[in-house]
Amino acid sequence: MTLLAIEWSSVGIKVLQFILSFSILVILHELGHFLPARWFKCRVEKFYLFFNPWFSLFKKKIGDTEYGLGWVPFGGYVKISGMIDESMDKEQMQQPAQPWEFRSKPAWQRLIIMLGGVTVNVLLAFTIFIMIMWIWGDRYIPVTNLKYGLYADTLGRKIGLRDGDNIIAVGGKPVMRTNKIGSEIIMNEATSLTVLRDGDSVKLAIPTGFITLLSKARLEHFFGLRYPQIIDSVPSSVKVLRGNVRKGDTLIGVDGRFIRFASDLYKDTTFGYVQREKAESMTFLRGHDTVSALIARQEKLGTGIQYKNPEDILGYVQINYTLLQAAPAGIHKSIQTLIDYIRNLRLLFTSKEVKVQDNLGSVVSIASVFPSEWDWESFWSLTAIFSILLAFMNVLPIPALDGGHALFTLIEMISGRKPSDKFVEYSQMVGMVLLFGLMAYAMGLDIFRFFK
Repeated sequence: MTLLAIEWSSVGIKVLQFILSFSILVILHELGHFLPARWFKCRVEKFYLFFNPWFSLFKKKIGDTEYGLGWVPFGGYVKISGMIDESMDKEQMQQPAQPWEFRSKPAWQRLIIMLGGVTVNVLLAFTIFIMIMWIWGDRYIPVTNLKYGLYADTLGRKIGLRDGDNIIAVGGKPVMRTNKIGSEIIMNEATSLTVLRDGDSVKLAIPTGFITLLSKARLEHFFGLRYPQIIDSVPSSVKVLRGNVRKGDTLIGVDGRFIRFASDLYKDTTFGYVQREKAESMTFLRGHDTVSALIARQEKLGTGIQYKNPEDILGYVQINYTLLQAAPAGIHKSIQTLIDYIRNLRLLFTSKEVKVQDNLGSVVSIASVFPSEWDWESFWSLTAIFSILLAFMNVLPIPALDGGHALFTLIEMISGRKPSDKFVEYSQMVGMVLLFGLMAYAMGLDIFRFFK
């Protein structure tokens, strides 16, 4: 398999995961509108996954409803008779209201229909996180287990972080999980890190501008875990040209270079991907003996040797839940995810270092966060995160979103006066222009990042 084929395969897996996740979210969100609309005897004319301007990839009419698949993957919709929505069906709205139309229903029924999608997304996030806690539990490497410390990447070295340091506090607040350090720095706009260095506690100042760099790099190039490369298995596809390798051997040299930790391979650019079939001289520690082997390297596939992951080497904490215990844990994780998102969103308007152009992205950015290999735990975790965020974004009181329609309905219920169809129509148009403008801007940023 060529390097290009491998890269396209990774991209394809990301895209497939995104499409599946996005389809689940959109279908269930629209089902949240569809079902109460039918319960309250509204006629639903269309139910679509993705938008379908000019033509549809697939459509089939069952009863009064046309079910279809559009070709613009920016969402989906249900068209409910007598409702001003994405379809902007002005002709229908000029006719007298019919009993099966949305506009003829009591305000409380219309409110339930409007908030149905958001409700389903919240319940979906709760359900997925509960199932994740029940099936996989909560697993992490505690900071106290990092006996080799961390390795300082480019951004880490900028603030004085050294290989072997162990970050134990952010802004004076102790940390338990290493994978939370970067986000804690950004969300709290921390001004210092406390590290354990050679048994002593050392405070490192975080200079102005660092959070901008960290945010722009999407938490990459900051630090990583240090651990030895210990062989877990040697598949039959590994081409050993001379010598031998075994499970349990520890890598200590590559092409004459001393290697102590896995990070030593990443930090030295001479260990980048090499030409196909290049032989690689490797040295291993086997017990108290040193052994050598010559192994063929095949483009991005590398030597094919499988090494132990850091969890198995450093040790980890595994918290398991019964189904009864998973319920509150999953709901708490959903709520904490939303709180963290709102905190990050607030920074876009209040922070001098967290900038919109570094953090806003389109469907391209969303798809890129999925792993390049299919991983069901990651897939469902990301789907749950996107579900709770979709619920929050849709409930915002912006025309063209569910929250905008709900706001108009609440005003009607409180004041006893229904906004005119013209007002709702113009509000819908303004909201759609704003939303499509924002999506175009986000897509432009992704295109700019790609070429940059």
